Amino acid sequence: MTRKAFYSFHYKPDNWRAAQVRSMGVIEGNKPASDNAWEDVKAGGDDAIQDWIDAQLKGKSVAIVLIGQNTAGRKWINYEIKKAWVDNKGILGIHIHNLKDSDGDQSEKGLNPFSKLTINGVSMDKIVKTYNPPYSTSTNVYSHIKENLEDWIEKAIEIRGNYA
Repeated sequence: MTRKAFYSFHYKPDNWRAAQVRSMGVIEGNKPASDNAWEDVKAGGDDAIQDWIDAQLKGKSVAIVLIGQNTAGRKWINYEIKKAWVDNKGILGIHIHNLKDSDGDQSEKGLNPFSKLTINGVSMDKIVKTYNPPYSTSTNVYSHIKENLEDWIEKAIEIRGNYA
């Protein structure tokens, strides 16, 4: 079965890293918004942003949160996670801090964005799996994600099914 993914990430610092994961070709992902298109969405205010996210999540099997240094706690990342759960999508997190950005730099590992969110009083970090590739070299991190992404997605969908 072909899975379709919604990618959630902190745009400004992590768009280059996210593009690497999105272009792996392992699964079909949501089309990225260009800088100009995203600015237009943001100009419409919170309702427009929420509508855009909701539309992007439609028809997706899974939400993949690409965790950078400052992903956790961001308003729209939290909304995307909550909306994906309510919409019965599989959810998983992948730490991407060791992928290089456009300048060839890596960043610090970010906090788990699921640790401050709850489902029926249970912290989401006890439910949703996050993966931290066990390498510090960007090419090895990339290979690890590419080799495991499909299995991680299936596991996330299985876990979500346990809470339906």
